[in-house]
Amino acid sequence: MARRSSVLARRGGGRVDYGPRRTDIGTLNVVGVVCALAGFFVLGILLGPVAMVCGWLGMGRRWSGRKPVLAVVALILGAIDTLIALLYLAQ
Repeated sequence: MARRSSVLARRGGGRVDYGPRRTDIGTLNVVGVVCALAGFFVLGILLGPVAMVCGWLGMGRRWSGRKPVLAVVALILGAIDTLIALLYLAQ
């Protein structure tokens, strides 16, 4: 009986949400901050953009609404990290 109800639920019997779960977003925020901090010491030109992408995805890909603090920190530190790496390469 349980198998049949799960088949019916997959056929449109319930709402299916394909977006990231809250725990996935929290993990992206932590990964973004770690990449941003590590980018200040090594491979800033690579880890800075990774931190920015993780921060952007952690914010839910939008600027409005409530934002997790770690996502904003990852985005800002990643941008600073990338800028410093580009200025260093331009010398």
